[in-house]
Amino acid sequence: MLKSWKLKEVVLVSVLSVVFAVVYLLFVHIGNLWAGLIGPIAYEWIFGIWFIVSIISAYIIRKPGAAFISEVMAATIEMLIGNAIGPRIILVGIVQGLGAEAVFAMTGYRRYELWVLMLAGFGSAVTSFVYTYFMSGFAMLEPGYVATMFGLRAVSGMVIAGIGGKLLSDLLLKTGSLRGYAISRSGNVHG
Repeated sequence: MLKSWKLKEVVLVSVLSVVFAVVYLLFVHIGNLWAGLIGPIAYEWIFGIWFIVSIISAYIIRKPGAAFISEVMAATIEMLIGNAIGPRIILVGIVQGLGAEAVFAMTGYRRYELWVLMLAGFGSAVTSFVYTYFMSGFAMLEPGYVATMFGLRAVSGMVIAGIGGKLLSDLLLKTGSLRGYAISRSGNVHG
């Protein structure tokens, strides 16, 4: 998988993973504060933030494994800097990364338009929701509440990770710092 990667792509994914590990941990605390006010559904509104590095990495690098590797790296770093669930966060990163990676794989790693990025955010929402449904005891909650939680997570994944990831990447591209990466050769900045 990494044989076709250039060193600068590995470095960029590593840097993005570190940055977003810090962002992810920050949003755990934001979610905790909000959940204290409105309950566990609070996390669902912001869940897309925890998928965003996979979307950004895949959109910029455009190679197999970019979504998965970046998400797992971010989760691992997040654990090392203090996520309260410890090593289990790595499994969460694997699950989330697989959801996004599957969408890019379905396109043959050839499509990176906005709808694909949004679908990748949705893919992460689906895989992560299935995981948390079982790991967090969602089966004990009222089915309508669980459906609302899923709907919010899906929208959050599409909007925050999909649209937000594209916007952040496109802004970074405009600075010229992504020259030499696949995103700069795509001609699909507005896609």
